[in-house]
Amino acid sequence: MKKWLLITLAAIPTFVSADGYEDQLNELALSKIEPITTQPDVISAIKAQNAKHASLSESQIIEFDNTWRAQVSSSNPVLINQVLSNPLSQKLKDIQNNSDGMFTEIFVMDNKGLNVGQSSMTSDYWQGDEAKWKETYLKGPKAVHISEVEEDESTQTFQSQVSMSITDPSSGQVIGAITVGVNVEEL
Repeated sequence: MKKWLLITLAAIPTFVSADGYEDQLNELALSKIEPITTQPDVISAIKAQNAKHASLSESQIIEFDNTWRAQVSSSNPVLINQVLSNPLSQKLKDIQNNSDGMFTEIFVMDNKGLNVGQSSMTSDYWQGDEAKWKETYLKGPKAVHISEVEEDESTQTFQSQVSMSITDPSSGQVIGAITVGVNVEEL
């Protein structure tokens, strides 16, 4: 019984308060992440997807998300490949690859919380039901959300997700959000 309890406890993710890193993560948001959000190709990719998905209903969004989740383990992940191979995803991969291990993932979401581009595969397509989108996009311009620090079992690193709203510079309206996984050991 003790053995099963220990195995069960070992499988539970470790969370650490972001308090010890909050100032550094806020500074990182302003110095490294916000500049990504103002780049013209990021803005245009979000605006294009917002226009394309303007009439999507909640049930259609959930259907997209279910398709994505099913494709995560598929040998032919059409929707996932479409997103991972688009120009914005390529740009985000380059940014992550040039971060010297600081960024563990980067993804940009539209005004519905759907992924527009991403540096690596996510487990789901719709982020609109999660704090990373709700606490940024819905809060308005300059909104920042910092998650708890969590131990990533696969990489044995501690990371936090830093999310920000993305604003169209021509209108001042929030059009999407960005989430960046940050290896706090690299701060």
